[in-house]
Amino acid sequence: MAASHHLTALVALLPPCLLALLLLRLATVLDSDPDAAVPRVKAAAPLPLSFRHDGAFKILQVADMHFGNGAATRCRDVAPDAGGARCSDLNTTRFLRRVIEAERPDLIAFTGDNIFGGSATDAAESLLRAISPAIEYKVPWAAILGNHDQESTMTREELMTFMSLMDYSVSQVNPPGFLVHGFGNYHIGIHGAFGSELVNTSLLNLYFLDSGDREVVNGVKTYGWIKESQLAWLRATSQELQKNVLAPALAFFHIPIPEVRGLWYSGFKGQYQEGVACSSVNSGVLGTLVSMGDVKAVLLGHDHLNDFCGNLNGIWFCYGGGFGYHAYGRPHWPRRARVIYSELKKGQRSWMEVESIQTWKLLDDEKLSKIDEQVLWRHSTDDSEYNILSRPGV
Repeated sequence: MAASHHLTALVALLPPCLLALLLLRLATVLDSDPDAAVPRVKAAAPLPLSFRHDGAFKILQVADMHFGNGAATRCRDVAPDAGGARCSDLNTTRFLRRVIEAERPDLIAFTGDNIFGGSATDAAESLLRAISPAIEYKVPWAAILGNHDQESTMTREELMTFMSLMDYSVSQVNPPGFLVHGFGNYHIGIHGAFGSELVNTSLLNLYFLDSGDREVVNGVKTYGWIKESQLAWLRATSQELQKNVLAPALAFFHIPIPEVRGLWYSGFKGQYQEGVACSSVNSGVLGTLVSMGDVKAVLLGHDHLNDFCGNLNGIWFCYGGGFGYHAYGRPHWPRRARVIYSELKKGQRSWMEVESIQTWKLLDDEKLSKIDEQVLWRHSTDDSEYNILSRPGV
């Protein structure tokens, strides 16, 4: 009688055990990688971003990488004696590593056309390869889109979402609480040095804007432009930031505004080697930036053979110059990167507000040559408008 009872109990256990084994086998078939189901946490940049202990903050601008598929993607406009048929996207990666090691930037700003959609067979894979040196060196980075990024396998929204989730990225899809055009409109504040009186205060503000890709106006194709909803967010953000602290700011977007063309006649520092490829629509970006009062320089991409800085109504407009080897260029004209270097003023007890903003470019030559150094903005002790300690509530 007891044996019969035990046999009945064992038979009763068989169905759930068999079901468990079946489910385990099914899971193995559907997912052969046991680690695939384990959620991966993003490696986050140390936030908020802050000036260093020596009172400096360095931004590396990388414009127009045009990354494709790595070693399989050939270079454009490279002289035979400079690599020729052996040149590929890997030259772009090598250049980015060289610049990171030489300059040790606190932030990398990728200013659009990070990948070349027409060549990239997988947008996500191409982006991962293009950005990999920043992740490898654990450098915080921010990115915006150009007019070619979305031509592969991902939309602009998907691209910005993907980049915002990548390791050490401080990129954002769009600002919370605002309905704005495009994807990649956001603000980053750079706080005072650790241990200083202004450690909890943003002393340098960075505005990132989506300048679009291609549009049709009255039946004619043209480049994109920054829309009124974006300018409204920009004005509101600037006003909010300046309530207590009038800190200088920089703006980053890909496609230049029409007024940049006029710098040919009014003067510039650097090389102006091709026509400014902008939209036929003037949406009032320059007027908005001037009225805000805090933006001291705008960092652009798009036109690879232009690397100049020129002043429009008190604001410097600076090209990064072509960085990527799969982007069009010019033989014997080295690819290049731009550095923006900000320094704080030293007070009696600690670091104070931003004292100066400078820039220079690095060439991908044997010496990593440093050229065209210039001051974009310098704090004036007589200008109380930018004296942080004179503001109410500070």
